[in-house]
Amino acid sequence: MFRYYGVALRAMIVLTVLLGAAYPLAVLGIGQLALPAQANGSLLRQDGAVIGSSLIGQSFTDADGAALPEWFQSRPSAAGYDAGASTGSNLGPENADLVASVQERRAAIAAFEGVDPAAVPADALTASASGLDPAISPDSALLQVPRVAAARGLDEDAVRALVEEHTAGRELGYLGEPTVDVLELNAALARL
Repeated sequence: MFRYYGVALRAMIVLTVLLGAAYPLAVLGIGQLALPAQANGSLLRQDGAVIGSSLIGQSFTDADGAALPEWFQSRPSAAGYDAGASTGSNLGPENADLVASVQERRAAIAAFEGVDPAAVPADALTASASGLDPAISPDSALLQVPRVAAARGLDEDAVRALVEEHTAGRELGYLGEPTVDVLELNAALARL
């Protein structure tokens, strides 16, 4: 009977070393060699300082939570862009709270952008499933161009060209929709 304990103990030690140390270190090494930026969090740096991750959205607001007009704005977030509290709103499309929230956002965004409420794209009104989506649609970004250009004293065509430069196409040419990473776009805007 003690012989079985010895076999079990040896198996546990071997598997612990293999699966608890060797395998994780091998995956870490492969990740660092093959995809170092992604393996380290897809961090964006500006002037040597980390300003965020291209995978996690951020809000561009003042201390009171008001949107800053000189920056492109991200989608609404049910998680408040807290990566430790990733969550969607979990409200169904006919939920009265969601409908009211969307109507409030539509009116607020239309007033902020100076456009007709019907011109506000859907992704500017609804939170993503994770609450951390870093991307907006090109339509949402282009809607914001006049405001951002005016707030920064820039030519609208230059800001529009920046949006087009930072628009990523569909994955593999046919999956998903084109997107604009707001943090990357705002970082490029800061360099102008």
